[in-house]
Amino acid sequence: MRPALPSSSYTLRTALASSSSASFHSSAVRPYHFDTHHFVRRLQESGMERAQAEALVDALADVIDESIRNLSEGMVAREEGEKWRYTQKVDFARLKSEIQLLERNDFVLMKTENERLMADVEKLKQRLREEITRTTAGVRLDLNLEKGRIRDESSVHALKIKEVDTRIESEIAGLRTSIQSAKFNVLQYLVGVATGAGALLLAYLRMFR
Repeated sequence: MRPALPSSSYTLRTALASSSSASFHSSAVRPYHFDTHHFVRRLQESGMERAQAEALVDALADVIDESIRNLSEGMVAREEGEKWRYTQKVDFARLKSEIQLLERNDFVLMKTENERLMADVEKLKQRLREEITRTTAGVRLDLNLEKGRIRDESSVHALKIKEVDTRIESEIAGLRTSIQSAKFNVLQYLVGVATGAGALLLAYLRMFR
């Protein structure tokens, strides 16, 4: 026969037996993670009563069940964490893809807008060149017209001046003719006077001889 257990173990067995003898039999249908009958038999062989051995095995089974449950919950938590990390990774990859797509779309839009602005600038430059050419042509035409008008006016003024010069020369020629005629008349008058005076003088001299 095996020696008895220490008093402290006996006290524990007594307390367990008083609270869980019935529960062991009522919960025997639940699955155990070890051979409870074999463990109870070994405890009995060590000197423990059957009710105490069953209570101890039942408590040990509860502890093992709780440990396995906690371990399972931890594994579930790890699996959930892995799922969460995988979900986050997928979401991050999707977000990265969307950002890259947006960047490409923005680049395409900016390139298209830049090309449109460059085309508008080229159109404005072409329109400005055409406007400058048209304005320059208009100014040149106006200058040519003004030059022609000035030449025409100069020709008219030159013709008028020539007419005035001709008129002045004609009047001067007429004055010269009038002066020559007046000189000739005065000379004739003087000759007549001198002739008359000489005749009177001769007559006077003859009269006093």
